[in-house]
Amino acid sequence: MTDFYRFAGSMLRLLPAEAAHRLTIRLLRALPLPPPPPPSLPIRLWGREFPNPVGLAAGFDKNAEVADAMLRLGFGFVEIGSVTPLPQPGNPRPRLFRLPEDQAVINRMGFNNEGLDAVARRLAARRPTGDGRSGIVGANLGKNKLTEDAAADYEKGIRALAPLADYLVINVSSPNTPGLRALQGRAPLEALVARCRGALGGVASPPPLLLKIAPDLTAEDLRDIAETALAGGLDGLIVSNTTIARPDGLKSPHQGETGGLSGAPLFEPSTRMLGEVFRLTGGRLPLIGVGGIASAAQAYAKIRAGASLLQLYSALVYQGPGLVGEINRGLAALLRRDGFATLAEAVGADHRP
Repeated sequence: MTDFYRFAGSMLRLLPAEAAHRLTIRLLRALPLPPPPPPSLPIRLWGREFPNPVGLAAGFDKNAEVADAMLRLGFGFVEIGSVTPLPQPGNPRPRLFRLPEDQAVINRMGFNNEGLDAVARRLAARRPTGDGRSGIVGANLGKNKLTEDAAADYEKGIRALAPLADYLVINVSSPNTPGLRALQGRAPLEALVARCRGALGGVASPPPLLLKIAPDLTAEDLRDIAETALAGGLDGLIVSNTTIARPDGLKSPHQGETGGLSGAPLFEPSTRMLGEVFRLTGGRLPLIGVGGIASAAQAYAKIRAGASLLQLYSALVYQGPGLVGEINRGLAALLRRDGFATLAEAVGADHRP
């Protein structure tokens, strides 16, 4: 099966990036997939048992088509979306670009998805409400491009998916929806979080509510977000989304494309930000570390910086799904090397005296 994935991956990379992604989704829906290895590296958060900390980031399974297939590949959890209340086509193509020389990806997809109704039907069909027993699946929520009252769209997403997801994510950090990142400012964010928490008020067993932030924030912005998260009752933060920065040294001819950059160049800035958010929140909020993870050593660096969970996506384009098992095996070895009996013991270790 590993040889098949390597062969399939080499063939997929011959196709345009977005066509390869759609074909991958179809293959995952159709192919018999191996069961995961025995659970390892478990960590308990929000009343849910994560069998391992390595999750699939939002953006791969926008429409909740292959969440269970990805769980069978060994992911500890999957985040679907981003999903908006109404279906929308996203930005004009081409809008997804591989940067193989940089082990990176640029996208300007623009929240293309089939909308809440389609996603809710698929989540409802896969299992009962979020107890995690059939695999942990979170839902990443966005707003429609033309919606003026952004909070209203997030409220709709919460009401529709709160009974069906193990956690919910307020995504205000995509660079590809005009005006979206402005919602990370203190006043608009406080208002947004308050309305989102209000929308959860009518849910019998409300799932955790997280916020996904951008890596391009100022120190003041980051401080405001940390304070708002703690005061507003958020249950966690995801650090971070893609970046609009273009670091020196990029080699790919696609480096000038507009959109969010992910992959290897994002590892260092997102990990620095992760550590700063852990410091600002005093370790009181669970953090999901995202950005440039392509090895067990990088995953471990995120954990030591303050991440309780991890997510990856771009590295799968270049290394394939076998990377998930490699990271988990390597993490277990690194924990043993440093004398940690559990993953939780290592979270934020770099901040201790």
